[in-house]
Amino acid sequence: MRRRLVLPLLAAAALSARHAGAQTGQRATDFPRSSLVIESASGRTHRFTVEVADNDQRRALGLMHRDSMPADHGMVFDFKQDQPVAMWMRNTRIPLDMLFIDRDGRVVNIHARAVPFDETSIHSDGPVRGVLELNGGTAARLGLKAGDVVRHAIFRNAVP
Repeated sequence: MRRRLVLPLLAAAALSARHAGAQTGQRATDFPRSSLVIESASGRTHRFTVEVADNDQRRALGLMHRDSMPADHGMVFDFKQDQPVAMWMRNTRIPLDMLFIDRDGRVVNIHARAVPFDETSIHSDGPVRGVLELNGGTAARLGLKAGDVVRHAIFRNAVP
C-alpha cells in the first residue's frame, strides 16, 4: 500500500517542480534559439547564437540566474514594436553589454559592462525594437559602435 502512495506522490512532486520551473522560466531551454549577425562599420562580421526573449515572461527573465554564457552567444529581446526601453540587471550574475537596436537593425546606443545585480535602469537613446545582450566587454573587444547593423529575423533585415 505504501509503494502505491509513494509513486503518485513522487510523480505529483515532479510535476509540481516542473510547473514551478516553467512559471518562473528558469530553464534556458524555454527560449527559442537562432542566428544573429553584427556587421560593424569596419566591415567585419560577427556571428552569434542567440536566445530570443519574445514574450513578457521571457523578457522578464532574460539572463537572470545564469553563471556564464559562451563567448559567441547572447540574448535578443524582441519588444514587437518601436518604443523607448529600459533594462536592468536584477538577479543577473554576469556583466553584460546591451546593444539597443532600432527596427531596421541599426544599433542606436550601447551600454557596456552592465553591473551584475544592479537595479538601476539602463535606457535606450530613443525608440528601439530590440536589445541584444552579450557578455560584458564583447562590444569593446569587437569594436562595436552605434550605427553598426544587426541582422536578425526580428528586424527589417535578415541574416545573410
